[in-house]
Amino acid sequence: MGIFERYLSLWVALCILFGIVAGISVPGLFESMAAFEFANVNLVVAVLIWAMIFPMMTAIDVTSLKAAGRQPKGLILTLVVNWLIKPFTMFGLGYLFFHGFFAGWVDTADANQYIAGMILLGVAPCTAMVFVWSQLTKGDPAYTLLQVSVNDIILVFAFAPIAGFLLGITDLSVPWNTLLLSVLLYVVIPLIAGVLVRRHLLRKKEGEQRLLSFQTAVKPVATIGLCLTVILLFGFQAEAIISNPLVILLIAIPLTIQTYLIFGIGYAGAYFLRLPHRISAPACLIGTSNFFELAVAVAISVFGLTSGAALATVVGVLVEVPIMLSLVYMANKMAPVFDRRAR
Repeated sequence: MGIFERYLSLWVALCILFGIVAGISVPGLFESMAAFEFANVNLVVAVLIWAMIFPMMTAIDVTSLKAAGRQPKGLILTLVVNWLIKPFTMFGLGYLFFHGFFAGWVDTADANQYIAGMILLGVAPCTAMVFVWSQLTKGDPAYTLLQVSVNDIILVFAFAPIAGFLLGITDLSVPWNTLLLSVLLYVVIPLIAGVLVRRHLLRKKEGEQRLLSFQTAVKPVATIGLCLTVILLFGFQAEAIISNPLVILLIAIPLTIQTYLIFGIGYAGAYFLRLPHRISAPACLIGTSNFFELAVAVAISVFGLTSGAALATVVGVLVEVPIMLSLVYMANKMAPVFDRRAR
């Protein structure tokens, strides 16, 4: 591992601090970048996420997707966790904390808003960043793509009914432009680009070596993209973090518990199913991470830009990266255990 990968947690921590300081010091710069969006998808962040995803896409051999499809256990695991468990545990934890533990600190109206934001996060499994987490755990790229693709198909049909049921809203409107644009930017375009680059390099003399050299050369780009994304996300929300530290903390507590809980449930299932690390790690991380662009867009469109629901989805974005890095570390530590059991 290079110095970037070896000390990634340190770089992310420094980026969080730098993002907050920069957001307070030069708010106009971040406001300008925040305004550069289309269909509630920030195009600056989209470019950085694309930079993180593209290196992994060059590792995908599309012919191996058929082989991945013949190993259904990992796919079944992530679907069960994402759609039958995660939305309901998120609702339960939100209700427990904001109508129970935090009832004396938050009024009922605000509590309901925060729970609504948590629900929207819970019903939106990750589409983009999971490719980064999979790469950091050396997950099977073809299998990760298969899992993300199937989840995206289900998302189209299941997001509105589940979210509407838990929110008590019968006519929940899904921002299809945000959903489709996100899938296009974060899955389709980088996949096509990665496949084309892979085929081009493999056609040349010593193609395998050329491909490996290319992947090694672009690997730091993914890490730099992650660090810049963290700076932007925390810079965008620096004022909210400074002005509402207690509210941010209160929302972050159940979200943090939910993240570790879902990962634990998924990992226990993967262990029981005897899944190897290359499949179990991405399968669990997909459900643990969130499709935050969709959650934020729905929260804004349904409840308003300044609503507690929108704030809760933003807090989900802020806590995700540091927590996911800790889960990547845990998954890598447990890799030998899972691989021995899968034999």
